[in-house]
Amino acid sequence: MKASRLAGAVAGSAVLALTVLAVPASAHVGVQPESTPAKGGYAVVDFKVPNERDNASTTKVEVTFPADHPLASVMPQPVDGWNVKVTRTKLAKPLEMHGEKITEAVGKVTWTADGKGIEPGFFQKFPVSLGALPEDTDQLVFKALQTYSDNEVVRWIEEPRKGQAEPENPAPVLPLAAAADDHHGTAADGDAADAKPAAADAAGTSGTKGGSDTTARVLGVTGIVVGAAGVAYGVFAGRRRTTA
Repeated sequence: MKASRLAGAVAGSAVLALTVLAVPASAHVGVQPESTPAKGGYAVVDFKVPNERDNASTTKVEVTFPADHPLASVMPQPVDGWNVKVTRTKLAKPLEMHGEKITEAVGKVTWTADGKGIEPGFFQKFPVSLGALPEDTDQLVFKALQTYSDNEVVRWIEEPRKGQAEPENPAPVLPLAAAADDHHGTAADGDAADAKPAAADAAGTSGTKGGSDTTARVLGVTGIVVGAAGVAYGVFAGRRRTTA
């Protein structure tokens, strides 16, 4: 009987371990790339906004773009039920893009619901194409304000720090990969066209590797816990036979 109870307890621990691995972080406004964003290149990202309230809808979302790494090209994709406004700001130091000087950059994008907005229990994605991505940083930090129908405003503006616990209201962070070979535009048109599929293949391989690593970790934890259950069961079964 004791051996059965112990085996059941260990098996329960295995389920608990898998559950802990599967639990997502607390919901907050985040930014998710649709493909690997590389320094110097362009990317399409989704600002994902969950509704965290039970009695109010999200009716407005404001995303402020980093002033220390300005982006000259920011194009939101239309979203049904939402009006979008792009606010540009004057640059203290002009940017150079495709041989031209850029004196303005996008400072903020605002989405305002013209209907019910994001109701309780739902989330909404706001796709944006942006670039050229900076080459002198490993990430871009955005700051977001989420306004509810009861006029509550949640400020997702705290920058996460490496080695520290996640802040209560973290700002959306977009990691940047190493620069692609073809982003400078120095290659001939044919070479650049050939390079783009290669970059896409590399991004796909990276995503597959990440999924494989996660699967391996989960299977590893399961194997350890199940193995422990087997050892414990064998020990107690041996003791019962000895006692008999």
